Amino acid sequence: MSGKLSDPVVRAADPAGIAAAAELLRAGQLVAVPTETVYGLAARADSEAAVAAIYRAKGRPDFNPLIVHVAGLDQARTIARLDERAELLARHFWPGALTMVLPLLPEARIAPAVTAGLPTIALRCPAHPAMRALLAESGLPLAAPSANRSGGVSPTTAAHVAASLAGRIPLVLDGGACAAGLESTIVALRDNGSWQLLRPGPIDAAQISAVLGTSPDVMTRPEIEAPGQLASHYSPGKPVRLDAEIGEADEFLIGFGPVAGAVSLSATGDLAEAAARLYACLHKAASAPQPRVAVARIPADGLGAAINDRLRRAAA
Repeated sequence: MSGKLSDPVVRAADPAGIAAAAELLRAGQLVAVPTETVYGLAARADSEAAVAAIYRAKGRPDFNPLIVHVAGLDQARTIARLDERAELLARHFWPGALTMVLPLLPEARIAPAVTAGLPTIALRCPAHPAMRALLAESGLPLAAPSANRSGGVSPTTAAHVAASLAGRIPLVLDGGACAAGLESTIVALRDNGSWQLLRPGPIDAAQISAVLGTSPDVMTRPEIEAPGQLASHYSPGKPVRLDAEIGEADEFLIGFGPVAGAVSLSATGDLAEAAARLYACLHKAASAPQPRVAVARIPADGLGAAINDRLRRAAA
């Protein structure tokens, strides 16, 4: 892809839309597609030129690896080495919102930019019917980070994508609002038998521990191994103050529970609702006239850990 495109065409994620998207992907172009977590910006993972187009569209640092989406375990086994733990996690959580960082097979046909030069690769088998249909129709593993400019608020609707990537991609498949609203959980399975949580998400560490029978190791590695590890990420482009009880005159207040705000993540204090609404509320804050953003306190337990992770990075 070269040169500036017009605004992307938004098409329903029906069979005709899926077929058109698959044709673009096979030709090395980009397509935004819904997943159960957020909208992804998909490209064929075996093409250096297609992957480079992702980086250009997002303005994404080339040291930040990309998640590769696969149709299932059979395709995953052609790309990475899956040990017993990986197979177990896949059987429990795939298709779904779990990404595993695994050893890359030397013979895997994956563009080097996907892994940012690392010997590991991040794999996920998504559950959303549109993404699953696209994987099946294209026959390709698809690199697909969130479909927005790098560092900004992740998109949970087709409109978010079209606004963020106008003039940068040809097609957005519209599958409605994303159900989970938070990016996938990322775990790294280490060769020494340990595992680490690289990014919290819809599947929490306790669920993974219950399957593996072990607790995660404390994070000690400084390098970027997976998306979402940059200190500053998910930013609405304004200063963000956390744990607010009231909003100042120059702040757009995002409420939760008893803190009402201009918008609320969940008036009833429901963490699943808050996760699903997080990026929509941050998009509203980004477009509001107030120069600053305040966010009510979110409990740190369960899904709240993933929400607070995104909010801390938004405030960094």
